[in-house]
Amino acid sequence: MPHRLFSTIAAASLLFLCAPHVGAAEKESKPKTMSEVLAASKPADWRKLDPDNTVYLDFAAGRVLIELAPDYAPAHVANIKTLLRQHYFDGLAILRVHDNYVVQWGDPDSGEKEKARPFGEAKRSLPGEFSQAIARQAFTPLPDGDVYAPQVGWSNGFPVARDAKAGQTWMAHCYGMVGVGRDTASDSGNGAELYVVLGHSPRHLDRNVTLVGRVVQGMELLAALPRGSGALGFYEKPEQRVALKTLRLGSEVPEAQRSRLELLRTDTPTFTALVESRRNRHDDWYLYQAGKVELCNVPVPVRVADAKP
Repeated sequence: MPHRLFSTIAAASLLFLCAPHVGAAEKESKPKTMSEVLAASKPADWRKLDPDNTVYLDFAAGRVLIELAPDYAPAHVANIKTLLRQHYFDGLAILRVHDNYVVQWGDPDSGEKEKARPFGEAKRSLPGEFSQAIARQAFTPLPDGDVYAPQVGWSNGFPVARDAKAGQTWMAHCYGMVGVGRDTASDSGNGAELYVVLGHSPRHLDRNVTLVGRVVQGMELLAALPRGSGALGFYEKPEQRVALKTLRLGSEVPEAQRSRLELLRTDTPTFTALVESRRNRHDDWYLYQAGKVELCNVPVPVRVADAKP
């Protein structure tokens, strides 16, 4: 009996001593929510917008910020910058708001030679930049499959797809992505007409249209615009169009008037943890974890930068 009692006490003591350590390990390994991942992020996990690759679109409803992607559409981005420096877009209009599809702006008189706004030093047309050769672009893969490409992930904050066998990579048509309007000919766009994806990701457009960037702030302003009642969502009457005040390259906006935004880097363990938090939702509301996520359902967080240098 004494031997049994000693064994029981020893086992209980061992269990007591080990219990706190097991509990701590369980607490440490508990999956984080997206809010918890972001709260634990470090300054090095974030990057500032490059003013020379940021577009400031101002209209009556407010300001929209667009980040350009020269690595994926170098010729079109260069042409858009030329148009911006010439103030080509100032006073033009949003012509089309197609529900669950796109919002598009450009020159209402582009079809009339005498009235159309001149392109100045910008090129009138460019070959489509629908994909690029895989080179040294940063790439963080999504562990889940994709319907439209062999592999998808993120490159410097942009949702991208790639085909390693073909050696090609391209940006994906997710919500908020910015593309170049074109006619039937693949070289009929130049960046003078731009659209923003407004609805469920139209990935069938991938590699059929040149994507040049994405909206990083102000999507709620574009999403709230009245829908066009004409074919393809075009406004039928001139008075329905939404006037644009100015479009400026960030480097031409006075520093005091620039938005101080930071974007979560997509090449960090913090972003990998964020992706996992979207694949398996552990917020209190969720009863079921999907275990997978689509490329376009993972947000790339944006925040106002700390005022301190």
